[in-house]
Amino acid sequence: MKYAVIIQPDAERDVDEAYMWLAEQSPDAAARWLEDLGTLVDSLETFPKRCGLAPEAEFFDNKIRQLPHGVYRILFTVKAREVHVLHVRRGSRRVLTPEDK
Repeated sequence: MKYAVIIQPDAERDVDEAYMWLAEQSPDAAARWLEDLGTLVDSLETFPKRCGLAPEAEFFDNKIRQLPHGVYRILFTVKAREVHVLHVRRGSRRVLTPEDK
């Protein structure tokens, strides 16, 4: 049985911002990054719990997991048969805390 992958608005905004920044540097690299991101997000349909817990997990009630994508981290939770992609953040950014919401 596959998991439904749901992209939250914050994650969509993160992707748009990252893509626009990358496209200014190299449109071809940005297109590859976006395509690869889609492949990784789609892979969460099967066995999303293969991904380790993110550092953010200690600050929130839900187990936040991460899937690396180059210098970015795809942050998500697994609830029942749904994967909720919460954010796509550069790994160099500080860890999210409840105060960030």
